[in-house]
Amino acid sequence: MNDRYVPSIKGATVLITGGTGSFGQSVLSNLLEYGPREVIIFSRDEKKQFDMRNLNTDHRLRFVIGDVRDRDSLNSLLETVSVTYIFHAAALKQVPACEFFPLEAIKTNIIGASNVMEAAIHYSVGKVVILSTDKAAYPINAMGMTKALMEKVMVANARKLAKKSGKKTILCGVRYGNVLYSRGSVIPYFISLMKQGKRLPVTDKRMTRFLLPLPVAVDLVLHAMAAGKNGHMYIRKAPACTIETLAQALCELFSYKKGYTEVGIRTGEKLHETLVTREEMFRAEDQGNYFQIPPESQGLDYDQYFVRGSDSSRNVQPYTSEHTTLLDKRSVTELLSSLPHIQKELHKRS
Repeated sequence: MNDRYVPSIKGATVLITGGTGSFGQSVLSNLLEYGPREVIIFSRDEKKQFDMRNLNTDHRLRFVIGDVRDRDSLNSLLETVSVTYIFHAAALKQVPACEFFPLEAIKTNIIGASNVMEAAIHYSVGKVVILSTDKAAYPINAMGMTKALMEKVMVANARKLAKKSGKKTILCGVRYGNVLYSRGSVIPYFISLMKQGKRLPVTDKRMTRFLLPLPVAVDLVLHAMAAGKNGHMYIRKAPACTIETLAQALCELFSYKKGYTEVGIRTGEKLHETLVTREEMFRAEDQGNYFQIPPESQGLDYDQYFVRGSDSSRNVQPYTSEHTTLLDKRSVTELLSSLPHIQKELHKRS
């Protein structure tokens, strides 16, 4: 329990969109320890809500069926309850799904996020924290592009809020890389393949990915909730490893003899991921474990956008999975073995 979040959350009402996902389930236990008045899980999947409700009987927990694509479902909730914070986690997150159905990604990741922010401003929510991804930096796939535009919508709304008297809502965001053992991520996929006796498909041995335990991702969001400024993005520094090292560590942990095979980079994938672009690093503020990225400085003066820029001659590098701390097999094995889900899987096999 991190006591520094208690003053912000105690007595507050917290709404989590997409709250039945990995983030919502993980942050919930933290939030309830901090003494909120109410935590509202807002999502469209009744089965996941049913399962989550059966696991959590706390009287402060409330479940609401709704869809961020539908403004009315958001408005009907926010007009009846005074919400202090919104964690906007609802999204289409799978790269292949968004590649095949990009318009669906637009509806959820951009329009849905806009609906949440507009409703929050209208009903005077204290703060909205949007959850983004490393794929939004230099995006090459539909998922990353829609998340990048979600960030732009947040910044644009924050600029407008700064000029509106009487509007107290703060909009900010976080961006993080691969969350270890989150739903649909590579580790549970690899474990499922091992159970089937199949070789693990490694896209490219040189490929690197950030490694972020779910509690660390949750802490990043809580940090933004407590300290986030209007229009700012917050990024947690994280180590990385090659996808080959990850496969090797899993095979060693589970004593898996069939190993892995290289299959090549798939459509929409990068060799390395970026958490902070070179252009953002010019204005980034290093806060130790975090980077704070202020919004661009043009404000609402449209004409200034074309005539005022910033010095880009300094030798500044982006913060990428290639240039952060790269973990070896031993370090990755230790990290994986600390994950509760991995421990459960190992226990099943013992």
